[in-house]
Amino acid sequence: MKVRNKRFTLSMTGVLSAALILSGCSSDNGNEASPSPSEPPASGSASAEATGEVYQLGAKDLEFSFYGNYDWYTMPNWGEDEASKWIKENKKVNVVPVGSGGNAAQKLSTMIVSGELPDVIWTERGADVEKLRAAGMLVPYDDYLEKYPNLKKWAGESTLDMLRSPDGKIYQFPNWYTTQPNGNTGYLVNKKIYNELGAPKLETIDDLYDYLKLVKEKYPNIIPLEGGQSAEAIDILSSAYAENRPYLFSAAGMMAIPQDGKMTSVFKDEPFRQSVAFGAKLYREKLLNADTFSQPLEQVEQKIVNGQIAVYAASSPTEFGAIGNAMLKEKDPDAGYIMVWPIHKEGLDKNKIFTGYYNQLGWNVSVITKSAKDPEAIFAFLDWMTGPEGQRVIMWGPEGMYWDGVDGEDAPLFTDKFTSDTKGRDELMNSTVNLQWVGNTVYVDNSKMKFESTLPEDKKSWETKWQSEITWKTQYNTTEFVNLEPAGDSDEGIIAQSVKEIYEKARAQAILNTKSDEEVFAVLDKAEEDAQKVGYEKLLAYKTTKWQENLSKLK
Repeated sequence: MKVRNKRFTLSMTGVLSAALILSGCSSDNGNEASPSPSEPPASGSASAEATGEVYQLGAKDLEFSFYGNYDWYTMPNWGEDEASKWIKENKKVNVVPVGSGGNAAQKLSTMIVSGELPDVIWTERGADVEKLRAAGMLVPYDDYLEKYPNLKKWAGESTLDMLRSPDGKIYQFPNWYTTQPNGNTGYLVNKKIYNELGAPKLETIDDLYDYLKLVKEKYPNIIPLEGGQSAEAIDILSSAYAENRPYLFSAAGMMAIPQDGKMTSVFKDEPFRQSVAFGAKLYREKLLNADTFSQPLEQVEQKIVNGQIAVYAASSPTEFGAIGNAMLKEKDPDAGYIMVWPIHKEGLDKNKIFTGYYNQLGWNVSVITKSAKDPEAIFAFLDWMTGPEGQRVIMWGPEGMYWDGVDGEDAPLFTDKFTSDTKGRDELMNSTVNLQWVGNTVYVDNSKMKFESTLPEDKKSWETKWQSEITWKTQYNTTEFVNLEPAGDSDEGIIAQSVKEIYEKARAQAILNTKSDEEVFAVLDKAEEDAQKVGYEKLLAYKTTKWQENLSKLK
């Protein structure tokens, strides 16, 4: 799904910290203006929490405000699509959006200072959530987990334990959590060009290099390797230089290499250094597109959809690949896209090469604030939504449209319309993408795969085919490396920002402005020196401690 494959970050800890100070909040001091979750709602109506009963969705109206803490996020109007319309009418739930205005950090800080927090905040887990939690602004979920069992059943105890805050309680409802591999990272290949060139072996780094040179020679108007944004393709290629080594380790989001029980420098990491050197070589020889550090995502999409590339490596190439495959095949049945098994360095075991990664906690989280009049009712709704019925409705619409009933394992029985009306189905699914706040990866993926297995080859989804054959098999479990980032206003957080700036500048310089591998390595060596000067070793020690804490929770 599109939502779970996005990789967005929002740096607002400093603003949040200042806002918490201005609002007079202190850590769990009991002086909050909003009612605590053990108090009755301000309206005076009896809540399920106050009476000890289980909240029944649909028995009475439930309305709550929802804030997506992202610059890019605009929540669709609740009730306008078929899925949320059905929920509004049958479950009596209305969700009122609170927009970010394109500046999420400022909007959230303003709401904190004014004391007018939304009922639910959808955001990245980690340091910023902990700021709100420590200030006494969030409602813990522990008392709800037994009464509303979907999250506990589908996420599992180890995932819930990883979500616990320092006080031992759970405040975060995860989105697209999983207990099995998922993800789309890998290599997309232009099928028509590949076949016209004789479908050569495309397995090793040397194979890829030879193929890209051949493309440049035979197809001068085609981009041999589309690097995506910020040369993401080169990040993906770092996975080719070592076994059991997803690109996450040396990407800007982690910048720390696990080795012998501790985190070590990315700038000294051989897979990273080799991939950057290879990327620089491709750039010098015009095998990597020149605008990869400056192009917007829309430009990448257009090139994929129009078939202007030979190879595309990215964290989610299937999103554009599925669209491009369909459009190109409409014009030419021999055109379209395929995927290939992850590229690897000669001598390595190809079955131990993992291009991408996944973790049990999934993507982001929903937190319920103490502004909510009936937090248990909201949790009951989110728990229903993450369960089988809620997932069926929010993914594929209400019963009777594209599914009719369920089988013995509660999987939807898709109708003929699901495969015959692909345009209508896709329009419906696209209309709810930004309403999927508590996605249940295992239920959705297994339901989809179960149905796909019953279809003839020509009726199967292009995206599902490659997920089942390649991408899900080549994603590495990185649950032990979640939540390694320090708070932005801490010493380590300030160091992390400085190291990231050094990293991004050095990586771009090494790819764009060098004439040899030696020059590439010199740039990275200088980056290592600069990073150490700003305290990189202290940051790595912090990440090591957090990593070891994670490992103890996963035992």
